[in-house]
Amino acid sequence: MSDRYVAALRRSMSDPDGFWLDAASALEWDKAPEKGWVQGQGWFADGLLNTCHNAVDRHVANGRGDDVAVIYDSPVTDQIRKFTFAQLQDEVARVAGMLAGQGVTAGDRVIIYMPMIPETLFAMLGCARIGAIHSVVFGGFAAPELAKRIDDATPRLLLTASCGIEGHRVVEYKPLVDHALDLASHKVDRVILFQRPQAPAAMTAGRDLDWATLRAVAEPVGCVPVKATDPLYILYTSGTTGTPKGVVRENGGHAVALSWSMANIYGLKPGDIFWAASDVGWVVGHSYIVYGPLIAGCTTVLFEGKPVGTPDAGTFWRTIVRHQVDVFFTAPTAIRAIRKEDPEGKFIADIGLGKMRALFLAGERADPDTIHWAETQLQMPVIDHWWQTELGWPALATCLGLGDTRRLAGSAGFPVPGYAFHVFDESGNDVETGQSGNVVIKLPLAPGAYATLWNNAAGYAKSFQTFPGYYETGDAGFIDAEGFVHIMGRTDDIINVAGHRLSTGQMEQIVAAHPAIAECAVIGVDDVLKGMVPMAFAVPKAGVEMSDELAKEIIWTVREELGPVAALKHAHLVDALPKTRSGKILRATLRRLANGEHVETPPTIENPAVLVAIRALFSFETSE
Repeated sequence: MSDRYVAALRRSMSDPDGFWLDAASALEWDKAPEKGWVQGQGWFADGLLNTCHNAVDRHVANGRGDDVAVIYDSPVTDQIRKFTFAQLQDEVARVAGMLAGQGVTAGDRVIIYMPMIPETLFAMLGCARIGAIHSVVFGGFAAPELAKRIDDATPRLLLTASCGIEGHRVVEYKPLVDHALDLASHKVDRVILFQRPQAPAAMTAGRDLDWATLRAVAEPVGCVPVKATDPLYILYTSGTTGTPKGVVRENGGHAVALSWSMANIYGLKPGDIFWAASDVGWVVGHSYIVYGPLIAGCTTVLFEGKPVGTPDAGTFWRTIVRHQVDVFFTAPTAIRAIRKEDPEGKFIADIGLGKMRALFLAGERADPDTIHWAETQLQMPVIDHWWQTELGWPALATCLGLGDTRRLAGSAGFPVPGYAFHVFDESGNDVETGQSGNVVIKLPLAPGAYATLWNNAAGYAKSFQTFPGYYETGDAGFIDAEGFVHIMGRTDDIINVAGHRLSTGQMEQIVAAHPAIAECAVIGVDDVLKGMVPMAFAVPKAGVEMSDELAKEIIWTVREELGPVAALKHAHLVDALPKTRSGKILRATLRRLANGEHVETPPTIENPAVLVAIRALFSFETSE
């Protein structure tokens, strides 16, 4: 650990108010806060600011209007557009005027159901500009799921586009919006639709309005100061009951945390170019495509494409070189997809990496084999870091900006200043070093973490009830002797095999290290004798034959490393794993299938055909 990191961590623990008030001074406030954390009120409760002003207007006022703020790169439409801070200010002010012209004011909710296009970013910042609360729903999400979010957020307005583009597939949004509005109990009076040439949509008379027409006549509006504790956005994440949870992010703590993280975690300064290859429908897109880079005065890359297939496994490296990206952030599943198609890294060798100096990974656990492959190919730090939609920004990381370079493949790093981690047993006691247990964070959570769940205070409180005074992350893991924190998977991914607590994440690590395997998932399946037993699903690398011999090798390798207690007897070789659109493997769905349960196709799934093929493994129905 670097001295600067240790000093920052210690001060954030001993003097959290002073630490975060200093961080807050990097922003421009309409009324600067004098207080840090106030129980019952939150962070910086006496402060007033506007998030859009800090992301856009202040950079123009400080003489950076001609600097590039946003690079839109769309290999699926063969289009690149760049916006300076001054151009971004004009676009956002006009979209904000468009919203205000429809009667939207501070505190109103606006649903944004749009693809990865600049107008989506303008819409988010436009809401922030006037104090409206945006709720971005991943474009193409199923109509019933969109309807649930409409009913929960009760928006005044819905913004959409005629279509999105997923790889080579055009997804028409308007039929989904129409269906969702029919299903929803809450009635939305106006829909503003951005027409894309790939699939123009029919308008519903009396309800739908054309984006381009409204924007052309909209009067630009300025930034409206709001309380630091006023909501900036609601972002829905999956709930255990099937009802989405509306995570509420407040303006002040969010802006302070993201500003601090860009400099101190990612090591970026104004003018640097940052690319988070995610989607604005997810928390990574909110924090590190839209708000974080722009608040920090960096250039952000908005990418409409996939790691492979648009057009090939070299598209990430081509984009990095084309736009001279300094730091890149993506999900481990994207790197595994690239590795599967290009195991020798030929595209990297041919294209190069420009001035890129670090790769950050998050969204799921990065297995050591993937990290080792990436570091070998890229010859730069590859850093796994961990956080959640609820937290809003990294809680575990290697803080490059604080001079820290220590990392350990398989660990998400050390606690980020502001976060105090513990690993508890079921009774709420700290486990011994190296022992697995429940990963928790001492309260209060750092600025930027969620303040509540929209319309669901009881659901919010549940995360703090099991271990009073601590936030229950729902993840299992351990802290090793050097202080590295290891997140091994959700708590229910720790399986009990004949009295032995085993980590499926540890087994995945072993399977993924097999030279013939591109990626894998290990789940726990119910067993009459042992309670649970592990089952592996593995995707072979390109050109590797699926065979009984390979499946047996996988079983033998796990049992060889963990001993007979591992009890792995079933390894299924598959063409692909079922994943959400954000790249997370649907392990819970796999577990239910393997246990003989009927499973509806989840609305978040990226590749429904994969689920059909896996159903066939267990002799279930293969049609919906």
